[in-house]
Amino acid sequence: MLLIFLVAVWPVLQSFYFSLFDLRLNSPVKSEVHLNYSVNLVKYLDSYPFLISTIDDEIDENHAADALQKAKTQLEDLDAELQKDKEIKVKYDQVNDKLLAFEQPGEDIRMAELDKDVAEKYLKTTSSVADILRETARETEFTQEKKLVGLASNIKDSIIKPNFIGLEHYKENLSDSRMWKALGNTMTFTVISVAFELVIGLAIALLINKAFFGRGLIRASILIPWAIPTAVSAVMWKFLYDGQNGVIAKIFEDVGLIDKMSSLLVTDTGAMFSVIFTDVWKTTPYMSLLLLAGLQTIPSSLYEAASIDGANKWKQFVNITLPLLKSSILVALLFRTLDAFRVFDLIWVLTGGGPANSTETISILSYKIMFSQTNFGEGSALAVIVFICVAIISMLYIKFLGKDLLNDGRGN
Repeated sequence: MLLIFLVAVWPVLQSFYFSLFDLRLNSPVKSEVHLNYSVNLVKYLDSYPFLISTIDDEIDENHAADALQKAKTQLEDLDAELQKDKEIKVKYDQVNDKLLAFEQPGEDIRMAELDKDVAEKYLKTTSSVADILRETARETEFTQEKKLVGLASNIKDSIIKPNFIGLEHYKENLSDSRMWKALGNTMTFTVISVAFELVIGLAIALLINKAFFGRGLIRASILIPWAIPTAVSAVMWKFLYDGQNGVIAKIFEDVGLIDKMSSLLVTDTGAMFSVIFTDVWKTTPYMSLLLLAGLQTIPSSLYEAASIDGANKWKQFVNITLPLLKSSILVALLFRTLDAFRVFDLIWVLTGGGPANSTETISILSYKIMFSQTNFGEGSALAVIVFICVAIISMLYIKFLGKDLLNDGRGN
């Protein structure tokens, strides 16, 4: 149980935990989980002394002295408020000493947590100072206007707010049309590809289960598509689908499946057909292998007895093969459905989710948001949604397809 928890449940719990935060790696203030307010002392002390000094210079030149003095007083009161806390004071002095010595402060002293009241005062004060400087700059020509406004902005941005947002990511995703389209694409791909793989795979399994000359060679040859790495298969089929030189695209055009060669990868229907066809080609051998293993467990004496009783091949298939193959079909369908629902590499290499997101699956959408946009919070929420969908699919299979098997097991 502990191993199952560590391998299967713990990663999901971690994803769920991260999904509760607005976690963005492209934002310095949201690149980590923050449950409390904190201030970046390095950024603050890189700005505060120079802002005070610049304000003094402008006051000495009689540039809006009253307004600047008001801003200076607010900043000094805020600085005094920060240093009242003993823990902040210790880090404050350490960071200040490091900066004065032109040394880089360590990670252990860069950040200091703030009480909510102090943090709210910090935000209110820095916003007020920034407003005063901007409004005064419209009426007065400062000598160092850009420096004043820039330093005030840096001080304001030095505070880091808690990025806990609860279930907000799930609310946004469940109301996002792109997510539902990706989920629809995933379901379409899964249902069609698994259905074809089951029918074709069963036919191949029945064929290679019979004794004939060269059966071993045929079995080995059939497994070749499945043995090829998915990314390699996708690249190969991308060339075969090419609108100018693709052999498969040319064949499909000649037989009338498509109007022109370029339709395969640049149209919505053509792209979905292409990824499904490629997946069926690659994964049908896997389905055949699982079903073949089930066929070989059926005693040949059953067929001999049925043949003596006058049952034809179809009746033998319906009354003997399918019932006794049910457990193998359940396993094959379960594995392939879960694998198809989580498809990523095949579609990513073949179409990248295009054109116009027409082949974008839920896994690809999660990847784009998590790694391309570096939005780990929302990407984690999508990963949890994928897990929930997979869990539902598993329960449905076991409930409806495995009920008889479980009942038989209890009876035995």
